[in-house]
Amino acid sequence: MASEDADEKVTRDSGERGGVNRARGAEDSGDAGAGGVAEESAGAGASSGAQPLDPRIAAAVAAAEAAGPGAGETVRIDSWIWAVRLIKTRSLGAAACRGGHVHVNGERVKPAYSVRVGDEVRLRHEGRERIVIVKRLIRKRVGAPVAAQCYIDNSPPPPPREAVAPAGLRDRGAGRPTKRDRREMERLRSLGGLGAPQGPGGLGGFGAPGKGPRGR
Repeated sequence: MASEDADEKVTRDSGERGGVNRARGAEDSGDAGAGGVAEESAGAGASSGAQPLDPRIAAAVAAAEAAGPGAGETVRIDSWIWAVRLIKTRSLGAAACRGGHVHVNGERVKPAYSVRVGDEVRLRHEGRERIVIVKRLIRKRVGAPVAAQCYIDNSPPPPPREAVAPAGLRDRGAGRPTKRDRREMERLRSLGGLGAPQGPGGLGGFGAPGKGPRGR
């Protein structure tokens, strides 16, 4: 009788433990399923929220990739700054390097220096400083929209253009200039090398001294 009670207790305990294990397994599977659904929905939201690339930008990027060097080839710094339109001609780029106007990562470089992606290029040309980070390497000169995809521009804004009045110009029909007018025009010409085209009398298109505007 005691043995039958013991067997019945063991069977009951085993059944209870099995039910608990089955319940825990169901909870774990439910959590895993919920997590998978959440991840899938998050991925779908991310993919749906991504903005499509502008066709013009995509075309520019493709053109920049096509202008890049072949496998194992390098790009000279004078060629790169010309290709991305930071300078007008390659010869000017080489001259800028030889003159010490081109620095890569803070170091003065020669025209044959091999530029790499991620380099900081500083160029001073025509009174303006350009600071760019190399984004793509190209060897062929490209248009402005394509060139903009090849670097990150950190350049300061260009200086404002100074409005300078042309020197030596007089209103039509104003007659010949006086001595005071001549002195003022000469003073203006001497400031910064500004001068108007010289006429027969050497005063910006006026006639010879002693004659009127029409040479009478």
